[in-house]
Formats: sequence, structure tokens, C-alpha cells
Amino acid sequence: MRIRNQDCCNAVNAGNTGNGTTAPRNVGGEGHTGSAALDETYGTKGTYVFVHLPLVPGARSFALVTRSVICHLSFVIHLPVVTRTRIGLACFLCLVLAGPAMAQEKSLPDHYDNPLGTCFEDMKYPYPTAFLNLHVEGQDVRMCFMDVQPPKNPNGRTVLLLHGKNFWGAYWNDTIKFLTDRGYRVVIPDQIGFGKSSKPDIHYSFDFMAENTAGLLDLLQVPKAIVVGHSMGGMLGIRFARLYPGRTEALVLEDPIGLEDYRLVVPPDPLEALYQQELNTTLPDYRRYVQGYFVHYPPEKAEVYVEPRLRVTLSGDFPRWARVAALTDLMIYEQPVCYEFAEVKVPTLLIVGQEDHTAVGKDRAPIDLRRNLGNVAELAKKAATQIPGAKLVEIPGVGHIPHLEAPDRFHQALEDFLHK
Repeated sequence: MRIRNQDCCNAVNAGNTGNGTTAPRNVGGEGHTGSAALDETYGTKGTYVFVHLPLVPGARSFALVTRSVICHLSFVIHLPVVTRTRIGLACFLCLVLAGPAMAQEKSLPDHYDNPLGTCFEDMKYPYPTAFLNLHVEGQDVRMCFMDVQPPKNPNGRTVLLLHGKNFWGAYWNDTIKFLTDRGYRVVIPDQIGFGKSSKPDIHYSFDFMAENTAGLLDLLQVPKAIVVGHSMGGMLGIRFARLYPGRTEALVLEDPIGLEDYRLVVPPDPLEALYQQELNTTLPDYRRYVQGYFVHYPPEKAEVYVEPRLRVTLSGDFPRWARVAALTDLMIYEQPVCYEFAEVKVPTLLIVGQEDHTAVGKDRAPIDLRRNLGNVAELAKKAATQIPGAKLVEIPGVGHIPHLEAPDRFHQALEDFLHK
């Protein structure tokens, strides 16, 4: 029996459909009978599973190629044909289910021992970086940014990409290329307190970030930009569009947090408690947290966003980093933007993954209320009715970061909106 005639040499990415999603692995579930069901389950581009059943009485051999792990089982047993077949299918299913876990166990480290500076000094970004010098609360700080010009045929329009809370500008890499290839200039800041920018112990606010972002556009002589914000960057995008409508050509919100007021359900945590939580986050905890952003995304790819957070803990300045992370947690909790939707006066698009359930402080909420937090798909529908003229695109089977998990669908929705 052979399931999908694919080339075994490409098997290292098994499970990845090629468009950022992963083929389902619920083999043997309801309605799955015989080889036709297996073929349907694994019948997606980029999935490589091979099963070989030689026509030798009493002998069965099974081989599974999944991701970068090759599992092989062969045995000879003299049983009735029906019994042998059932045993063979059971072994095959065990391999299918165990393969991804074995691959993850072998490919992900159990610790990191290479320190990373709190401004990501040793981390390479996909494009050259520069800094905007600022003076904040008596401190000189620097805001890192990338300014990427289109390789040819510039269309005269600029896109501003705003990162989320647990990310930095470099995770927009594929979106930057997509936009610059279509003639857009793209500006990508690391907000103060994030990525390669300074980590001052100051009062953080969305007004502060919006003002810094406007100052960056001034420096680059960009009078108006299309603002695209993901997660926390969506909250910042809403505030920027409200404060600077004349500088906002359009607004795109990708799975923004803050579509609800967390204070109504989540009890407050003092800054010290948030700080201690940041100090004591472990690799398994943070890995599980980041992987929870996705529905179908290879763990080894998600690890790119886990490693820096853990390597920073080895830096001598990590306590400052942790305090800044706690301060920005507090900012998100204490400064909702969901009451400002009606004040957004620019063309707006919301793009959300239907499986996104991200909410700030969900683990602190009462259990009976927790299940209603972070229902992003429903919250986005409500927000789309409150933001004048807003459009909504929902992407099924995708979590919190469509531009990573389903880049083709995200970019298509973005391009369609920008053309209009």
C-alpha cells in the first residue's frame, strides 16, 4: 500500500503542506476505514508517508517517513491474514502518531547555554538596521528599525509593520519580501523595550509608542503609511490611527489582542508579581506557550521565537529585560483600546485566525469565565461592526499568527485590501 506518490528525498518537511499548514494526523478517527481513509487523511501536498506491504505470506514491513525521522518496523508472524492485517495497521498507526513527537524530541534542545544580550546584539536581522535616538524620562535610548526599499518599480506607498508583545521586527521577514516585491517601501521598527531597541525602566504606554513611531516616520520623511499591526502591534495600530489619522493611509489588524477589556474578567497582578513571573519562566513553559499560538506549525520553526527569550536569561542584564517585559504586560492590561473603535476613521481590515484564543492574563481569570476570554474570531466580528467601514477576513484552521502559519492566505487578503 502506498499513500500519495511523493519523492522520499523531500520527506524532511513531512507534515507541512507547503502553505504554512500541516496535514491532520487524526488517523483512525470517525469515518476512517481502510486505505481510502488513510489516503484522504494524508492526501495533502508536502506530506510524505510510505507503507510497504510485500506479498510474502507471514511477513509485513512498515516504513514511515515523517519530518526528519525515519521509523522502520518489520516482523514475521504466522497468524490468519485478517489478524496480521489488523496488527500491521495498529503498528502503522502507532508510528504515525509517534513520529512527530519523536521528531520534536530529537530536534529541540533541552537547554540553551549561549547568552544573548538584552538588545539582541548577536542576532542577525534579515535587512540592515539603524537607530532613532530618543530622550525619554531623562534617559538616552535608541529605537531600532529596518527601512526596506523595493528592489524595482516603487509604487510610492509605504507600509509600517508593528510587531507583537513576544516578538520583534524580524518575524515579518516573509511579509517584507512580499510587499517590497510589489513595489512597497516597508518600515519595521522594534518598539522601545523590544528586540534590538533599548530596554529602559520607564512608564510604557501606547501613546508613547505611537509618538515614537510618528517620530520615526518623520526621520524617514514618510508623510503617510499603511499601518499593519499584529497582536500588541494591533493595539498600537489602533491608537496610532486615532492619534494620527492624517498619517494613516489604511489600517490592517492581524489577530490584535485588546479586542476586549481584560480588566473586566482578569484580576490585576502587581508589577512585582509580573516581574517574578518573567524571571522564573522556564524553557518548557515558554516553549509550550509559543507553540500554543499555532494550530499547524512545525515546532522547530516555532523554536525560532523561543530561543532568544531563553538565551536572554543568561545575560547579565536579564533582570532589566524582565522588568521591562513586566511593565509592557501591565501596559496591555491597564490600557485597553477596545473603546476607541468608533474613533478609527481610516479604511480598516481585520485578518484573524479562527482558532486564535489569545488573551492577556487568561490563567488568572476565574475558571468559569476563562472559557469566554480570547475568542478572537467572535471579538473580531464585533469589532468590524464598530470600526466604521471595516472589513473582516477569517482564516480557518489557523491560530494567532497567520502571517507565519498561513502566509499565502494572509498575504492574499492583505494584497486584495491594498489594491482597493
